[in-house]
Amino acid sequence: MTSPTISETERRDRLRLIRTDTIGPVSWREIMDHFGTATEAIAGLPELAGRKKLNIASAENAEDELDRLAQIGARVITLGEPDYPDALSRIDDPPPVISVLGNPAHLSQPGIGIVGARNASANGRRIAETIARDLAEPGAFAIVSGFARGIDTAAHQGALAADGITVAALAGGIDVIYPPENAALYEQIREHGALASEMPPGTQPTGRHFPRRNRIVSGLSLAVVVVEAAQRSGSLITARLAAEQGRDVLAIPGSPLDPRSYGANRLIRDGATLVRDADDVLEAARPMLGRPPAARPSGAERPATAPELPGLSAGSATPEGRQAIIECLSPEPVSVDEIVRRCQLTALVVRTILLELELAGRLERHPGNRVAAI
Repeated sequence: MTSPTISETERRDRLRLIRTDTIGPVSWREIMDHFGTATEAIAGLPELAGRKKLNIASAENAEDELDRLAQIGARVITLGEPDYPDALSRIDDPPPVISVLGNPAHLSQPGIGIVGARNASANGRRIAETIARDLAEPGAFAIVSGFARGIDTAAHQGALAADGITVAALAGGIDVIYPPENAALYEQIREHGALASEMPPGTQPTGRHFPRRNRIVSGLSLAVVVVEAAQRSGSLITARLAAEQGRDVLAIPGSPLDPRSYGANRLIRDGATLVRDADDVLEAARPMLGRPPAARPSGAERPATAPELPGLSAGSATPEGRQAIIECLSPEPVSVDEIVRRCQLTALVVRTILLELELAGRLERHPGNRVAAI
C-alpha cells in the first residue's frame, strides 16, 4: 500500500493536484493510478483533459501552503507514504493530503470515535468524557473526535484527563481554531495528541466541510460511539460513513422524550450496538484489535501508485467503447463496476475514460465508487 519516501517536489506536486478545482480525492487517486507520480501527472493531464482547459494549482501556491504549515510546526503527509494512517487509507475516498499538528504516529494508533450533539446535555457530556477517559487509560485506544462543541469537546477532554491520546479532525484549516473557545484544548491536543485537516491553512469551516471532516473521524476509528444526536445531527452522518467504511457503530441510549436522543435511539433500532459504558465499548472493539482495517469497497482496492498503469493510454479504448460508456451514464449515479459489466471493457480502460470525462467537466463522483453525468 505504501510507497518509499517521496521527494519534496513530488510532495508539492501531489498537493498541487488536490488543490486543483476539478480534482477530488477519488479522481486524485485515479490520476495517480494512471500516471504513477504527481509530477508526471501534471505534465500529462492537459493532454488527457483534451479540449477542456485544466487550471492546475500553481507550484508557487503549493510552496506557499507548505511554508505556512511549516511555520506553525505542521507536517504534510500524502496518501501512499509510510506515515499515512493505514486505516484511513482503506476508506473509499481517503484525503490525498493531510496536515498534522502534534505527533503523526497517533493517527495510526487504534482509535475509537466518540461523537454527538453540540448542544449536549450535562449527562451526555459526562458520559462522553467518562467513556473517553476509561478507554484512554489503558493506552490501547486513541480517542478520535471532531473538535466541535458538546460531546466532541468532552471526549477530547476525557482522554487528556487520563493522560491518554486524542486525535482531533478539523473541518477548517489546521491553523483555524473553531470553535474559538477551544483554544486551550487545541494547544493541549497539539502537545499530547494530534490535530489533522485536509483543508488548506486559513480555511474557515463552513457547512459543506463537516461531512468531509466526519469521514476522517470514522476512517481513523475501529468503531464510532454516538452519545447524543438529534434527528438531523451531523453525528448521524458520521455513523452512516462509519457503517459504509466497515466500522462498528455503537450508541448510548437516551430518553425518548429528549430530542437529543432521537438519533442514537434510531441507530440502535436500526442495528447499532447498544453500549452503556467503556466496558461495553471494549467488549465490542476488542475483537477488532490486531485485525486489518476494513478494505476499500470493490473497485477501490488499488494502491496510491500502480506500476502497471502508466503504460495505459486513452488510446486503449475504441471510439465505440467510449460512446458505450457515455451511454451508460445519466444524472442518476451508477457504480463503476456496473459500467464495466455493461460495456464489457476492462476496468483499466473504463477508469481512464471516466477520468477523461471528469476532467472535461462531464462527470461527477459519488460515494460508493459511483459516477453520474453532469
